[in-house]
Amino acid sequence: MKEIKDLQPKKVWEYFDEILKVPRPSKKEGKMIEFLLDFGKKHGLETQRDEIGNVVIRKPATKGRENYKTVILQSHIDMVCEKNTDTVHDFEKDPIQAYVDGDWVTAKGTTLGADDGIGVAAELAVLTADDIEHGPIECLFTVDEETGLTGAFALQSGFLKGNTLLNLDSEDEGELFIGCAGGIDTVANFKYKKEKFPEKLISYKISVTGLKGGHSGDEIDKGLGNSNKILNRILWKGMNDFKLRLNNFDGGNLRNAIPREAFAVFVIPPKKKEGFEAFFEKISAEIKYELQITEPNLTITLEPTDYPSFVIDKKTQKKLLNSLYACPHGVIEMSQRMPGMVETSTNLASVKFKGKNFIEITTSQRSDVNSGKENIAAMVNSVFTLAGAKVEHSDGYPGWTPNPDSEIMKLTRDMYKKLFGVEPVVRSIHAGLECGLFLEKYPDMDMISFGPTLRMVHSPDEKINIQTVQKFWDLLVEVLKNIK
Repeated sequence: MKEIKDLQPKKVWEYFDEILKVPRPSKKEGKMIEFLLDFGKKHGLETQRDEIGNVVIRKPATKGRENYKTVILQSHIDMVCEKNTDTVHDFEKDPIQAYVDGDWVTAKGTTLGADDGIGVAAELAVLTADDIEHGPIECLFTVDEETGLTGAFALQSGFLKGNTLLNLDSEDEGELFIGCAGGIDTVANFKYKKEKFPEKLISYKISVTGLKGGHSGDEIDKGLGNSNKILNRILWKGMNDFKLRLNNFDGGNLRNAIPREAFAVFVIPPKKKEGFEAFFEKISAEIKYELQITEPNLTITLEPTDYPSFVIDKKTQKKLLNSLYACPHGVIEMSQRMPGMVETSTNLASVKFKGKNFIEITTSQRSDVNSGKENIAAMVNSVFTLAGAKVEHSDGYPGWTPNPDSEIMKLTRDMYKKLFGVEPVVRSIHAGLECGLFLEKYPDMDMISFGPTLRMVHSPDEKINIQTVQKFWDLLVEVLKNIK
């Protein structure tokens, strides 16, 4: 951990190191909220918490800038909690085991939480800095961004005083974001019956592991494998050609992460054993070949397993596997307004056997265009409705429509060029940000989002580029100094 604290800019990394020790899963951010309240009190700064748990800490302007614009710095305090199956870690108790790996900081077998811990750390560094010129500052720390944008939804009008906001939750240094996609979740539930079967059947377990996973918005166009789709492809063929009967399907975890792992337990008749094993070797090789560029570490294994006590009824099994095969995943539409950008996508996020004989399938849809979001959600709904599942949608969240005349965008762009000698890319992001919700409460808010370079967020391979943190910090300081 000492290595991280010695990185530059020192204050930012020191605070990031502190944050790594504070458990902060989505919807369980109590310890992080307490950390922030104590921080504000310790440094004699005006600090407020609202009913949902959002915290704002205010810092007065430096001398002579009292009448300058109030600027809001904003980050979310929760983190995605993903780990490798062989990693022992309790996200509600254990600190993140981070380390320096060449040009990057990453964690041992878990998500790092740089999304958005690095934004939080930068805000804390600003709040305690005595060598930065700035007007009045409000640092807003929101809860539960990752699993529902709960903090942003509940933010009340009047909680903030400023109308210029710097969102510090982006993942590509050199890019300034002035818009984002809106999103909605579609959840399908099947009810199944347990059936007994003859003892003479053979039981197997298939494991799909080694995929990269990642953010279901920002990395949906990277051609990454989806463990649920891969596993279902094998099970579907097994059902149709080898009389496979399913006991369990466990794939993926989070609605906003491309699933990395999936597992299934099933049985087949003894006379199908030789043919099924040959088929498995063939299709595994084919899938690995298809994904060898984007997923070189993909592993698909077949092994004997303990005899299961039941299988699900044939009717439900057929509906489940057919609907998972038909359910779309990935990019649906590329943007015609911003060439090279994803406009609409969907993520087949998780398949879980739940209590009381239910199977829950969670999917997530995103689009820069509201009608596009509704259209792909309806498409996914139709697939599972045709299969007889009960389908529900979340309330969803709005996108953030780009404002090409934004004052803060123009200033940040100019400061970036002044500091680094090149023009930054100004664009919209296919991931969801809280900015769209802020606009509903504060319609006159002028906003921009930027940050250092992160990769493989929402997966245990999450990492943050060290050099870009310095550039991120330099840009933040320069923008604060030049907002009049």
